[in-house]
Amino acid sequence: MSDIRVPDGMEIPVETPLDDDAAVTHALLREGLSSLRRSKVGMLGGLLAAVFFVVGIIGALLLLVPSLHHLYLQQDLSTTLEPPFSKGHILGTDTLGRDMAWRAIAGTGISLYVGVTMAISSVLIGFVLGSIAGYFRGAADVGVSGLMDLAWGFPVILAAVILAGVFSPGLKVVIIAVVVVNWASFARIVRTQAASLRQREFVEAARALGVPSWLIIMKHFAPNMLGTALVMSSYYIASGVVVEASFAFIGLGAQPPTPSLGQMIATGAPFLQTDPWMAIVPGVVIALIVLGLNIFGDALRDAFDPRLRQS
Repeated sequence: MSDIRVPDGMEIPVETPLDDDAAVTHALLREGLSSLRRSKVGMLGGLLAAVFFVVGIIGALLLLVPSLHHLYLQQDLSTTLEPPFSKGHILGTDTLGRDMAWRAIAGTGISLYVGVTMAISSVLIGFVLGSIAGYFRGAADVGVSGLMDLAWGFPVILAAVILAGVFSPGLKVVIIAVVVVNWASFARIVRTQAASLRQREFVEAARALGVPSWLIIMKHFAPNMLGTALVMSSYYIASGVVVEASFAFIGLGAQPPTPSLGQMIATGAPFLQTDPWMAIVPGVVIALIVLGLNIFGDALRDAFDPRLRQS
């Protein structure tokens, strides 16, 4: 290649690979969303997930606004154990005459809070540590891989019990226990993709141009992993709903009088033969939430994976 002399003071605009990479990423996202809209099953899952988020937001408002607490806390001993579709109580009442519908909505707000917080925390921690391991390799890779193996080998329930001994049982224990373990699954995926992207021409070109490592990770790695992050987030939220309900069932989650779907199942379990709706209502809510999120997550995976989309 012959040398090209540039006159002093003249600047040559250089189109870095960052712009090309962003354009390709946007095109892939548009194609993936278009494929998602054509999936009837995926749209059904998306509808269930949307209903969960709307009901969860309403439930969060019930929990945050003190003037609304009476809707799920008010007791009426004259209307205890009313069956579903009874007057004034579409889903019946519990042993203290509290409305099951409002308690299920408030419990969904708890599930949304735990699931979304867990998903965001796990994805962010997994992305940062996985990118560091895949990009820098060497000692960083060994250290992060060791942390991932340790996290994967640590049972969630054991982490919750230890944290419950340090703190008092509650939502903080649930979230920390799940995040301490679950970040490793996304970090392992990110590490593999980062190690592959590190060898790509546009990353090597960016490094040759002197682009800082953190900017390469944010501009190149993050857009290329957006689809994977969306898929994993849907699974993380579903996992958070189930884990929160499980911990609440054994008394490590939300504490009374704060309603939780798992806590409602525990309260209704002794009445399965006489008043089964007390356990069935929150159980059905959990099943619909997890079903919708898993179906939607599968549709997202199919939409953003070119190999699955072509098949």
